[in-house]
Amino acid sequence: METQTLSLNHLSRIYGQTRAVDQVSLDIPQGQFVSIIGPSGAGKSTLLRLINRLAEPSQGEIRLGNTNITQLRNSDLRYWRRDCAMIFQQFNLVERLDVLTNVLVGRLADHGFLSSMTMRFSDEERAEAIRALDRLGLVPRALQLAGTLSGGQQQRVAIARALVQRAKILLADEPIASLDPGNATRVMDALRRINREDGITVLVNLHTLDTARHYSDRIIAMRMGQVIFDGKPQDLTSDVVRDLYGESGLNEINEAVTSTAARASVPA
Repeated sequence: METQTLSLNHLSRIYGQTRAVDQVSLDIPQGQFVSIIGPSGAGKSTLLRLINRLAEPSQGEIRLGNTNITQLRNSDLRYWRRDCAMIFQQFNLVERLDVLTNVLVGRLADHGFLSSMTMRFSDEERAEAIRALDRLGLVPRALQLAGTLSGGQQQRVAIARALVQRAKILLADEPIASLDPGNATRVMDALRRINREDGITVLVNLHTLDTARHYSDRIIAMRMGQVIFDGKPQDLTSDVVRDLYGESGLNEINEAVTSTAARASVPA
């Protein structure tokens, strides 16, 4: 299968006088695990929303291979959002539905209007959802209401849903920010395992440098909407971080690491 590079070309998003994303150009090869770091307001979340087309670029373009993503409309845009799955900090599950149905929602982009409205799924789709839950260690929870799960379990359900979407790219926006250290590790391990085993490109926004260094092939640092570092994890030294963020930014990240480490571990 031909590999395709995700390319961002002079991508910008402007809100009034604020350039939330400012002339970002990146090439991300298929199968790479990329962490995006930076202080609050750096533009990390806006960048992922632009890639998924949840936000529209003010300037520039997004391409996957020869396809201009910024020009997609209607059903083509819906299929792009299927192929480029978004995993949110708040999980975005339907809490009153069981886990299995929440995972099966990932198939709706391929359904017609009627079957989407009635939530009708084939036996093959149900088997695929069970396999996805098995990869995330959640088969025993399949018939449990999503709202009764722990945060870490809900985030793994969201990852299983992305697998059932058959996504080619996973965009994870602060997926571990609200989790205790144990569940954060389970979620990050799951993302990396899927990246390695399935060759799915992963872009994940993170606050903690240690997590970014441990899991990533590549780290991108943003400040004030701009990319100010793009390189290998081992090149992101404390001196580089201080140069990139200044002392206040470095302190903010260190405080986030300390706060995360101080949380009590909760069983999955």
